[in-house]
Amino acid sequence: MNVNDFDFHLPEELIAQTPLEDRTSSRLMVLNRAEERIEHKHFYDLKNFLQEGDCLVLNDTRVLPARLFGHKSDTGAKVEVLLLKEEGNDTWETLVKPAKRIKPGTEITFGDGRLKAVCKGESDHGGRQLKFVYSGIFYELLDDLGQMPLPPYIKEQLEEKDRYQTVYAVHQGSAAAPTAGLHFTAEMIEELKGLGVHVTFITLHVGLGTFRPVSVENILEHDMHAEFYQITKGTAELLNQVKASGGRIITVGTTSTRTLETVANKFDGEFKEDSGWTDIFIYPGYTFRAIDGLITNFHLPKSTLIMLVSAFATKDFVLRAYHEAVEEKYRFFSFGDAMLIL
Repeated sequence: MNVNDFDFHLPEELIAQTPLEDRTSSRLMVLNRAEERIEHKHFYDLKNFLQEGDCLVLNDTRVLPARLFGHKSDTGAKVEVLLLKEEGNDTWETLVKPAKRIKPGTEITFGDGRLKAVCKGESDHGGRQLKFVYSGIFYELLDDLGQMPLPPYIKEQLEEKDRYQTVYAVHQGSAAAPTAGLHFTAEMIEELKGLGVHVTFITLHVGLGTFRPVSVENILEHDMHAEFYQITKGTAELLNQVKASGGRIITVGTTSTRTLETVANKFDGEFKEDSGWTDIFIYPGYTFRAIDGLITNFHLPKSTLIMLVSAFATKDFVLRAYHEAVEEKYRFFSFGDAMLIL
């Protein structure tokens, strides 16, 4: 399967640079898989496509303000650090720019010395293992000194940090937002519950590997980055109950999808309390065991995310929908519009 099979032309002006003021006012393209029919709605119309007994599954991870700007302690040279994964004992896997200046033993200082880091090791593509030194609470310092790690295709400065967080974000640990969830407000979630729709949560800490371009021609040779997930006993029991009673499980985002499919594959189609690391790669030909519907944003050409969506709704139908989205001038990517596939 060739990576170019998942390519499409996207005019740069359709890449959303800023979020809409009202989260629920994004457009919503609705795909009916059985009839291969496309409808054009708004996100606040979602309730019209859900039924009593359905279950929405949302990812409650919280994005770390993981981009830090500091200086080398010895020369004062500027350094940018992006936190990727906590390894314990105040040590993090990071990306550093310019990486060539940061060797084992190099000290970096942030915020007038309130936070310091010492390089403990190197890896490929600018990766560095940094051990942080500080007084107080690390995450409070990070909240004060760090910036949101917006994707490289967003050039505008984000005025409000919380607009790159879902309203239900709880568990710190992501390097990027689960962007399908950005369309929800607390009021909308309560309205859906009032209509008899179950709402439950999983956690998957989104790593930058999710957005890493597929650099191989044959997608079967692509190596997925592992991400930490967790599903509670209460969520697992609810999902089993929904399945048993004929309700639909509708995931909000590819991260929730990958979590549920990982768990369902592990436990032979059932849901159980579980946590661990997943590197599941879903592409056309994959047999879904967990989900009946998917809410997602519009993804980058040739990305693993558009491959997952193509696996759920067929590649030809998804690419036709994407071409229609371009013609209809939908807004793309993190702050863009949404798609509902049923």
